[in-house]
Amino acid sequence: MRFDIVTIFPEMVTRALSAGILGRAIERGTLVVNVHDLRDYTVDRHRIVDDVPYGGGPGMVLKPEPIFRALEVIDAAIEAEAGQKATVVLTSPQGTRFTQSEAQRLSTLSSVVLLCGRYEGIDERVRERVTMELSIGDYVLTGGELPALVILDAVSRFVPGVVGDGRSVEEDSFSRGLLDFPQYTRPPEIETLKVPGVLLSGNHAQIRRWRKRAALSRTLERRPDLLAGAVLDEEEREILRELVAERDKRTD
Repeated sequence: MRFDIVTIFPEMVTRALSAGILGRAIERGTLVVNVHDLRDYTVDRHRIVDDVPYGGGPGMVLKPEPIFRALEVIDAAIEAEAGQKATVVLTSPQGTRFTQSEAQRLSTLSSVVLLCGRYEGIDERVRERVTMELSIGDYVLTGGELPALVILDAVSRFVPGVVGDGRSVEEDSFSRGLLDFPQYTRPPEIETLKVPGVLLSGNHAQIRRWRKRAALSRTLERRPDLLAGAVLDEEEREILRELVAERDKRTD
């Protein structure tokens, strides 16, 4: 899968992509990530990418011309390579909330362009060239580089070959509308804190049910809103009924 990231701080992105799972996937060629310095698409000798907002106000606004040039070059490369137009994603606090299901949907595309906002935002006319706007949360950051990396990371996990064991992706929090169950490793006890005995029992049926119950209990306690859209099997529905009954009994 191909990603193109347009930013005025390319070093922020390239450093983050040099290590870990993403770094290894890029080395293997499973992912292709091109980082574009927006200043390379300016035509003035000062390489100016921003200007004061019309109508006054604080801060600066990213100019449309360099962004248009960058998108034209990238779009031409993607069309020549894959025979299709680029899907352009603008990272923006005004965008649709980015979710696990959206990450999975984007992973089915052959290429995604991530356009990083900065300063007070981008010239509104750029939105005419954008396929979608995505927000990673209801807060404002200094720029779109970190959201772009979050989106790239989440989408890449669904690309075959990026994550070594595909079961890790299937069992991730939010994949079925549930938070993940607690995880433990060696040693079995530290400072009187013990690993639940069932996980040491070797009884796979009991371990499976314990994990289902733990995931449902955590979701019910922390994110009950997720349960409305959760995909549950019959055993999980039975466990959830038990947990709800126990909760209601405690609150009586």
